[in-house]
Amino acid sequence: MKTAVVTDSTSYIPKELRDKWNVQMIPLNVVFGNESYQEELELTTEVFYEEVKGRQELPKTSQPAIGQFVELFEKLSADYDAVISIHLSSGISGTYQGAVSAGEMVEGIQVFAFDSEISCMPQGFYVLEAARFAKDGVEPEVIMSRLNEMKSSMRAYFMVDDLSHLQRGGRLSVAQAFVGSLLQVKPLLHFQETKIVPFEKIRTRKKALKRIFELFEMDAKQGIPLEASVIHASRLEEANEIKKELEEQFPNASITVSHFGPVIGTHLGEGAIGLGWYKK
Repeated sequence: MKTAVVTDSTSYIPKELRDKWNVQMIPLNVVFGNESYQEELELTTEVFYEEVKGRQELPKTSQPAIGQFVELFEKLSADYDAVISIHLSSGISGTYQGAVSAGEMVEGIQVFAFDSEISCMPQGFYVLEAARFAKDGVEPEVIMSRLNEMKSSMRAYFMVDDLSHLQRGGRLSVAQAFVGSLLQVKPLLHFQETKIVPFEKIRTRKKALKRIFELFEMDAKQGIPLEASVIHASRLEEANEIKKELEEQFPNASITVSHFGPVIGTHLGEGAIGLGWYKK
């Protein structure tokens, strides 16, 4: 079978990498007032963070219309037998369900929708693995089995620099944000059962980063090859420093630098940083 691979924009896979592995991308939307922009296509990450600084209210985000999925799947049906559609966690967006619904509406192609239960580059890890398998002609059922296997070792922890974004985005109560800001709390967050939840409350950014390193070391010290990514929200220099430090400590880890783009950045805010990885 010839299998196509589709993802959404929140995997934040660079365009050159998507092109290399023939990955199709459906964008989510960022809405400033009455203006809607498709992230990664009409709104770059750099422009987004600059735009947010000059506004009182946070933008809103929205999932792709089902019609976009239907149109893409129908187009792919001319050249492919199946499509694996990999999306951000169903607990924070309806994008995955949109792919499922669209798959039931199209004919001539089998649609295998996959809920990554995560987002950003960890989501991208699933996409790139699926693309490698698809290029080798592996059956879609086998690819889906491999993706589910990856879930057992997929990890991602991240922290926000400013609690107000979580609060303004409805992720944190006003009282929690106020008290957290006073105490300089940097909540360490992760995905659990498809939703973003606190992992630990830590007092300072430095201690939060140290804790992320400790969690990474628990897997890395086993000597097993790891694929990892340092993810940042407009903190490229810091992300590169973390990458260098981890590479020096753990030669068994292949580490890249990625980013929190507009949709995820709306909820986390500038200055957020995280680390995601899985056992290869």
